Amino acid sequence: MATEKRGRQKLIGGAILTVCLIGLILYSGGFFTGGDIKPGRVAPAPTPQKQYQTGQAEKVDWPAVEEAVGTFRSRTEAKVEARMPGRVLQVRVAPGATVKEGDLLVVLDEEEAKARVGQARQALAAAQAAAELARQEYGRAMRLKQRNAVPQQTLDRAVEAKNRSAAEVARAGKGLEEARVSMAYSRVTAPAAGQVTRRLVEPGDMALPGRTLLVIETGGAMRLEARVREGLIGRIRLGQELEVNIPALNISRKARVEEIVPAADPATRTFLVKAALPQTPGLYSGMFGRLLAPVGKETVVLAPARALIRVGQLPMVLVKTGQGWRKVFVTLGRERGERVEVLSGLSGGETLALEAADAR
Repeated sequence: MATEKRGRQKLIGGAILTVCLIGLILYSGGFFTGGDIKPGRVAPAPTPQKQYQTGQAEKVDWPAVEEAVGTFRSRTEAKVEARMPGRVLQVRVAPGATVKEGDLLVVLDEEEAKARVGQARQALAAAQAAAELARQEYGRAMRLKQRNAVPQQTLDRAVEAKNRSAAEVARAGKGLEEARVSMAYSRVTAPAAGQVTRRLVEPGDMALPGRTLLVIETGGAMRLEARVREGLIGRIRLGQELEVNIPALNISRKARVEEIVPAADPATRTFLVKAALPQTPGLYSGMFGRLLAPVGKETVVLAPARALIRVGQLPMVLVKTGQGWRKVFVTLGRERGERVEVLSGLSGGETLALEAADAR
């Protein structure tokens, strides 16, 4: 009997433990709470007693847009190139350096240029000596001709030799001047004031005419170069102001369309659109941006950004009702100035509490 009693007690204890475990599992799974909180679901909370400033959730017709991604570039950019061949001896600047017009940027080996200057000097000296001899021959021929001691042909040859030697002197002088200018090209200077953005050469490299050594941004303003699909190009025109989003700075700016390249890329079926922005601190060439191209109208619900309350990653608002304030979880879309788009949770017309973060 005692053994049977102990067996029944164990059986009852096991059943109680099983029931407790099942209850714990159901509670953890939200069976007793009615499910997860979804956007638009009212979260039960005590009614705050504080009085808040209020704002309205509004349903408005808003321009619908489509994003075109692109890259920010400087509106004015100078590519610094060598004007003579030569080996690079020094690069005086690094990317990010600010330079003034005329600042020394790159020094090239000028030994070859010096040799050309020496050759030009020797050529000029030889031309001057030949010209002096031609002048003497001309003077002698003139004196003999005055005494009818030589024929006219001899005098004509002397005149021609004098003129030719004078031309040779002028040409040799130009050659010396050209060699000196070429030697000056061994010191590459900044063509304008700005900021160095790229350095494409190092000491020891060979500089050639047409090869870019450095890139300098000479203007503070930027423009976004974005690829717009061919179906939208008819909605964009020169001079139009479009919104540009800068994700890295978490801001948006108005940009004016300056250029539309009138040819589509056959690989992507897109057009290149360039939109200029006002000077924006923190914006650098090469950063990512989005051009918002208009595609029509859409009806959206907008709420004041000051009405948002964030609990972790969950945004919500306080909605005024006849019984007081209620917390309503919402799903957000794009920011639109001082208001934010509400995708779900509000239908428009609600009265919202502003700056109610302490109601959490």
